[in-house]
Amino acid sequence: MTAKVTLSFSDETIEEARRFAKREGLSLSAWMDQAAREKALREVFTAHAAALGRAGLDLESAALADAREAAMVDDALFGGEGPRAA
Repeated sequence: MTAKVTLSFSDETIEEARRFAKREGLSLSAWMDQAAREKALREVFTAHAAALGRAGLDLESAALADAREAAMVDDALFGGEGPRAA
């Protein structure tokens, strides 16, 4: 479903938005919808990352440790020629 709304933008902002929309082959409305959705998602992900940080969870380090462990297993099983060798 689509809702029609009236918004006000500075002349500079609307001209930049029109230029970006044209460059991406989108209507101004579609480009603004996409930009607003992306901004909202960034806000959600930023808040989520901050909450994980406050909880003391370091998922990036855990993921890197898992990748190193998988590489060691591949090396032991396949002599460096395993599925993750590339």
